[in-house]
Amino acid sequence: MRGLSGRAALRGLMCRTRAPVASLLARSSSGGPSWTMERTLVAVKPDGVQRRLVGDVIQRFERRGFKLVGMKMLQVWEGPNVVCTSRAMIGHTNSAEAAPGTIRGDFSIHISRNVIHASDSVEGAQREIQLWFQSSELVDWADEGHHSSTYPA
Repeated sequence: MRGLSGRAALRGLMCRTRAPVASLLARSSSGGPSWTMERTLVAVKPDGVQRRLVGDVIQRFERRGFKLVGMKMLQVWEGPNVVCTSRAMIGHTNSAEAAPGTIRGDFSIHISRNVIHASDSVEGAQREIQLWFQSSELVDWADEGHHSSTYPA
């Protein structure tokens, strides 16, 4: 990955290209850009809850332009390339290797207390979301007034 910025190299390592499976993807209904929308499951782990980091985690996903479409003590985020992007935002599983600016790089204190879980693939996200959420518990809302910091209009 010579020649790539650190962030681009990290994204390349964390986001292996996989063929999308039609039943796993949400479709944009806003009439805006036609990016394929994905959903991913994110869980703030008990150490993150105990340290009161839930709001910080939610804020980072909202700032990135993703829509929170389901939440218990788990969150389902939706947006273009959300699985890959969320993995890059979260950082390496081992806190010692997590880059500064990532959720784990900023908040994790040990590999066994690494604050957060997120699906590692579109397929894994579908499996995890179906395990914890009924389809009626996920909302489909228009995001007409918001412009993503990742995908400008």
